[in-house]
Amino acid sequence: MYPEYLVEPMRAELTKVGFEELKTAEDVDNAISGEGTVFVVVNSVCGCAAANARPAARLAAANEKHPDKLVTVFAGMEKEAVDRARGYMMPFPPSSPAMALFKDGKLVHMIERHQIEGRPAQMIADSLIGAFDQYC
Repeated sequence: MYPEYLVEPMRAELTKVGFEELKTAEDVDNAISGEGTVFVVVNSVCGCAAANARPAARLAAANEKHPDKLVTVFAGMEKEAVDRARGYMMPFPPSSPAMALFKDGKLVHMIERHQIEGRPAQMIADSLIGAFDQYC
Protein backbone atom coordinates (compact mmCIF):
# COMPACT_ATOMS: atom_id res chain seq x y z
CA MET A 1 0.00 0.00 0.00
CA TYR A 2 1.22 3.45 -0.90
CA PRO A 3 0.62 6.58 1.18
CA GLU A 4 -2.57 8.30 0.03
CA TYR A 5 -0.81 11.64 -0.39
CA LEU A 6 1.44 9.98 -2.98
CA VAL A 7 -1.33 8.52 -5.13
CA GLU A 8 -3.90 11.33 -4.85
CA PRO A 9 -2.47 13.35 -7.78
CA MET A 10 -2.39 10.16 -9.88
CA ARG A 11 -6.01 9.41 -9.02
CA ALA A 12 -6.99 12.99 -9.84
CA GLU A 13 -5.57 12.74 -13.37
CA LEU A 14 -8.50 10.45 -14.16
CA THR A 15 -11.21 11.57 -11.76
CA LYS A 16 -10.99 15.19 -12.92
CA VAL A 17 -12.00 14.05 -16.43
CA GLY A 18 -14.96 11.96 -15.27
CA PHE A 19 -13.59 8.60 -14.12
CA GLU A 20 -15.24 7.14 -11.03
CA GLU A 21 -13.00 5.45 -8.49
CA LEU A 22 -14.05 1.95 -7.48
CA LYS A 23 -12.79 1.06 -4.02
CA THR A 24 -14.58 -2.20 -3.20
CA ALA A 25 -15.30 -5.48 -4.96
CA GLU A 26 -19.00 -4.61 -4.79
CA ASP A 27 -18.31 -1.29 -6.55
CA VAL A 28 -16.57 -3.22 -9.34
CA ASP A 29 -19.40 -5.75 -9.67
CA ASN A 30 -21.98 -2.96 -9.83
CA ALA A 31 -20.02 -1.06 -12.47
CA ILE A 32 -19.14 -3.93 -14.80
CA SER A 33 -22.15 -6.23 -14.59
CA GLY A 34 -25.27 -5.20 -16.37
CA GLU A 35 -26.01 -3.52 -19.66
CA GLY A 36 -23.94 -0.88 -21.38
CA THR A 37 -20.28 -0.19 -21.89
CA VAL A 38 -17.68 0.29 -19.17
CA PHE A 39 -14.05 1.38 -19.58
CA VAL A 40 -11.88 0.23 -16.67
CA VAL A 41 -8.39 1.60 -16.03
CA VAL A 42 -6.14 -0.24 -13.58
CA ASN A 43 -4.12 2.76 -12.44
CA SER A 44 -0.59 2.50 -11.07
CA VAL A 45 2.29 4.54 -9.66
CA CYS A 46 4.71 3.29 -12.34
CA GLY A 47 6.27 5.50 -14.98
CA CYS A 48 4.39 3.95 -17.88
CA ALA A 49 1.09 4.78 -16.16
CA ALA A 50 2.18 8.41 -15.86
CA ALA A 51 3.68 8.79 -19.32
CA ASN A 52 1.42 6.54 -21.36
CA ALA A 53 -1.63 4.98 -19.69
CA ARG A 54 -3.32 7.91 -17.95
CA PRO A 55 -2.73 10.32 -20.86
CA ALA A 56 -4.09 7.70 -23.29
CA ALA A 57 -7.15 7.10 -21.12
CA ARG A 58 -7.86 10.84 -20.97
CA LEU A 59 -7.47 11.22 -24.74
CA ALA A 60 -9.75 8.26 -25.45
CA ALA A 61 -12.38 9.38 -22.93
CA ALA A 62 -12.63 12.70 -24.79
CA ASN A 63 -13.62 10.89 -27.99
CA GLU A 64 -17.10 11.69 -29.30
CA LYS A 65 -18.08 8.05 -28.92
CA HIS A 66 -17.14 6.76 -25.47
CA PRO A 67 -18.34 4.20 -22.93
CA ASP A 68 -21.35 4.73 -20.70
CA LYS A 69 -19.12 4.47 -17.63
CA LEU A 70 -15.49 5.44 -17.06
CA VAL A 71 -14.08 3.78 -13.94
CA THR A 72 -10.72 3.16 -12.31
CA VAL A 73 -9.13 0.98 -9.65
CA PHE A 74 -5.69 1.66 -8.19
CA ALA A 75 -3.13 -1.15 -8.00
CA GLY A 76 -1.32 -1.20 -4.68
CA MET A 77 -4.19 0.53 -2.90
CA GLU A 78 -7.67 -1.02 -2.92
CA LYS A 79 -6.64 -4.68 -3.24
CA GLU A 80 -10.16 -6.11 -3.10
CA ALA A 81 -11.40 -3.86 -5.92
CA VAL A 82 -8.31 -4.44 -8.07
CA ASP A 83 -8.51 -8.22 -7.61
CA ARG A 84 -12.18 -8.23 -8.58
CA ALA A 85 -11.55 -6.08 -11.67
CA ARG A 86 -8.70 -8.39 -12.72
CA GLY A 87 -11.05 -11.34 -12.31
CA TYR A 88 -13.31 -9.83 -14.96
CA MET A 89 -10.26 -9.40 -17.21
CA MET A 90 -9.43 -13.11 -17.27
CA PRO A 91 -7.88 -14.91 -19.16
CA PHE A 92 -5.44 -12.00 -19.31
CA PRO A 93 -2.87 -12.15 -16.51
CA PRO A 94 -2.88 -9.40 -13.89
CA SER A 95 -0.95 -6.32 -14.94
CA SER A 96 -0.84 -2.68 -14.05
CA PRO A 97 -1.42 -0.43 -15.63
CA ALA A 98 -4.05 -2.10 -17.78
CA MET A 99 -7.22 -1.02 -19.58
CA ALA A 100 -10.32 -2.98 -20.43
CA LEU A 101 -13.57 -2.28 -22.23
CA PHE A 102 -16.67 -4.25 -21.28
CA LYS A 103 -19.98 -4.41 -23.09
CA ASP A 104 -22.97 -5.86 -21.27
CA GLY A 105 -20.60 -7.38 -18.69
CA LYS A 106 -18.35 -9.07 -21.25
CA LEU A 107 -14.73 -8.17 -21.96
CA VAL A 108 -14.46 -6.91 -25.55
CA HIS A 109 -11.09 -5.09 -25.61
CA MET A 110 -7.99 -5.35 -23.44
CA ILE A 111 -4.72 -3.44 -23.27
CA GLU A 112 -2.04 -4.97 -21.04
CA ARG A 113 1.04 -3.37 -19.55
CA HIS A 114 3.30 -4.75 -22.28
CA GLN A 115 1.12 -2.91 -24.82
CA ILE A 116 1.50 0.31 -22.84
CA GLU A 117 5.21 0.35 -22.02
CA GLY A 118 7.24 2.29 -24.55
CA ARG A 119 4.26 3.24 -26.72
CA PRO A 120 3.13 6.82 -27.18
CA ALA A 121 -0.08 7.78 -25.43
CA GLN A 122 -1.71 8.70 -28.76
CA MET A 123 -1.07 5.20 -30.15
CA ILE A 124 -2.71 3.62 -27.12
CA ALA A 125 -5.59 6.12 -27.29
CA ASP A 126 -6.11 5.29 -30.98
CA SER A 127 -6.54 1.61 -30.08
CA LEU A 128 -9.04 2.52 -27.40
CA ILE A 129 -10.90 4.92 -29.68
CA GLY A 130 -11.18 2.18 -32.30
CA ALA A 131 -12.76 -0.08 -29.68
CA PHE A 132 -15.04 2.72 -28.46
CA ASP A 133 -16.18 3.39 -32.02
CA GLN A 134 -16.92 -0.30 -32.51
CA TYR A 135 -18.64 -1.15 -29.21
CA CYS A 136 -20.08 2.07 -27.78
